[in-house]
Amino acid sequence: MSRRFNMINGIKEALMWVLSLIILVPVAMLILNSVKNVTESAVMSLKLPTEFHLENFMTVFKDGNIIRSFGNSLLISSFTSVITIMTSSMAAFVMTRNRTRLNRYVYILFLVGLIVPMNYITTMKVLQMLHLINTFTGIVLLYSAVFIPFTVFLFYGFVSGIPKELDESAVIDGCGGTSLFFRIIFPLMKPVSVTALIINFLNCWNDFVLPLYFLNSSSKWGMIMTMYNYFSQYISSWNLVSAAMLINLVPILFVYVLGQKYIISGMTAGAVKG
Repeated sequence: MSRRFNMINGIKEALMWVLSLIILVPVAMLILNSVKNVTESAVMSLKLPTEFHLENFMTVFKDGNIIRSFGNSLLISSFTSVITIMTSSMAAFVMTRNRTRLNRYVYILFLVGLIVPMNYITTMKVLQMLHLINTFTGIVLLYSAVFIPFTVFLFYGFVSGIPKELDESAVIDGCGGTSLFFRIIFPLMKPVSVTALIINFLNCWNDFVLPLYFLNSSSKWGMIMTMYNYFSQYISSWNLVSAAMLINLVPILFVYVLGQKYIISGMTAGAVKG
């Protein structure tokens, strides 16, 4: 029985290694081809370069569009994540602590937002009426509206597990509503806040569809849209395309590495205690 159990575990471990390699192979190919010359990179293989061409990254950085779009993505993703986390955490706190019928309906309305698809025509009309089309403010608010339902769902389950006795103790000590939330409750939300930050930041950074419809000016494009344009422009220079793709990965990896230890705890808390 024990031998069979060990064999099954060995097969599972081998399968995990194979799946990991499937993910790592494209990344390794991207890294290797980013330091090759034009001729070698045209093959797009895992073969080591005969000579490392680190100047490919300098060539990419000399293109002003890459730096500008990098800043645009950072701006849009950061503001979207902050707005989403703050509004969702406060909404979830109010709905969990004050379980009235109205708040229950509001929570159901947030859950409906998880499954109802966006109507692009009416959304565009609304943004045009508000003079927010093709603006950073408009795209940040739009992303926030898209991400808030899922983020509220995460926070709702987590806040439900925080004892109400903490609220009562804080009120007895003189805390008002705002002070209670920001000084007592919000610091306790750190795991789920970091989880929401990572998920929303990555989704916003990698999104292609919303900028395509709602940002007409290329000067406001983020990295993904610029990468699409860059790919069309340098389709014969895969070394430059690979270098640009690698630059696009850096902030995503940075955010993930900083907060990855909170992802499992945040997701589990939101799923179990809802």
